[in-house]
Amino acid sequence: MLLITGGSIGAAINLIVTVTTERAPGMTMRLVPMFAWGTLVTSIMIVVALPALAASLVMLLSDRLLHARFFDAAQGGAPLLWQHYFWIFGHPEVYIAVLPAFGMISEIIPVFSRKPIFGYPFVATSTVAIAFLSYGVWVHHMFAVALGRNVLAVFAAASMLIAVPTGMKIFSWIATMWGGAIRFTTAMLFAVAFLLEFTVGGLSGVVFAAAPVDWQMTDTYFVVAHIHYVLVGGTVFAVLAGVYYWFPKISGRLLDEKLGRWNFWLIVIGFNTTFFVQHFLGMLGMRRRVFTYPDLPWFGALNIISTVGAGILVFGVLLLFANIAMSLYFGSVAGDDPWNAWTLEWSTASPPLLKNFEELPEVRSRRPLWDSKHPEAPDWLALGGGA
Repeated sequence: MLLITGGSIGAAINLIVTVTTERAPGMTMRLVPMFAWGTLVTSIMIVVALPALAASLVMLLSDRLLHARFFDAAQGGAPLLWQHYFWIFGHPEVYIAVLPAFGMISEIIPVFSRKPIFGYPFVATSTVAIAFLSYGVWVHHMFAVALGRNVLAVFAAASMLIAVPTGMKIFSWIATMWGGAIRFTTAMLFAVAFLLEFTVGGLSGVVFAAAPVDWQMTDTYFVVAHIHYVLVGGTVFAVLAGVYYWFPKISGRLLDEKLGRWNFWLIVIGFNTTFFVQHFLGMLGMRRRVFTYPDLPWFGALNIISTVGAGILVFGVLLLFANIAMSLYFGSVAGDDPWNAWTLEWSTASPPLLKNFEELPEVRSRRPLWDSKHPEAPDWLALGGGA
């Protein structure tokens, strides 16, 4: 684990240097694609957050191998210290997983809505704000520990505050779609599903920001439902949208859209059937991390529903793999730019050649590929595109 931590930090430093120093001519930070913004901020978070995990692992190894006394209460250590160290890493880690997904969605929705992303500066700024605030909310994972009212009040307020920049992103994506000429490809369907599923996960997260509610719900299936709506309904759904969007660039072939729609509905139905009912199980008091449970009212029925949903979800995932395997050999040839997209990767061959560009393209807006196709058009930024 320590080796993985070190490798992750090294990769993050590489990405930070790449985004800050290796941009195309004319590409200032206010013209960088949102996926690159998400990657940059995520990499900075990795550099800041993972050393806490590394330090806690070193202390844990010292306890086990060298008989140190960091966490062993019998030897005068502090078990609570482990929780602090772990969650100082653990909560930013959630956003380390989600922010690149936000970047993917910020690229996909504008292309299939045929509109520039609404409020680019606010979307970029909210990404930075989420990263900053994520380091001040770790204690909401520890509300069941006797930390005192003042500590609970401060971290409860911070946990609610972090919902504000996240909500800004949601409203920006909705505003981008509003009035757009939306094309409901499979990639766009997964992007829209991401908005709905992640919003459910975000709202249940705000519930945990209230300490009295957290005391009731902590360590129950409500937590299981919440984290799956964030990391599956959020990150995984965005990645699935990204797979259908970028697969033609990677392979040179399109994924089958008919199979893609079956794939979409199986995953959406299976996911919600599996995890939505777990909110109710948590409110009824079912603990997580158990292999059996008492025969209490609704426990059996809701768990059967969840199990059926898991089976549907498995079929959806298998269909995705089948679609990928079939499309690699029999899929329609994609061409360089099948989506009529805007960012520079779609101006290269599909799949990209060893040398992407014969000469570096000049960037003068956030839609450089559109600019190259419409050289007669006026400067987009000069017409208000900077907003």
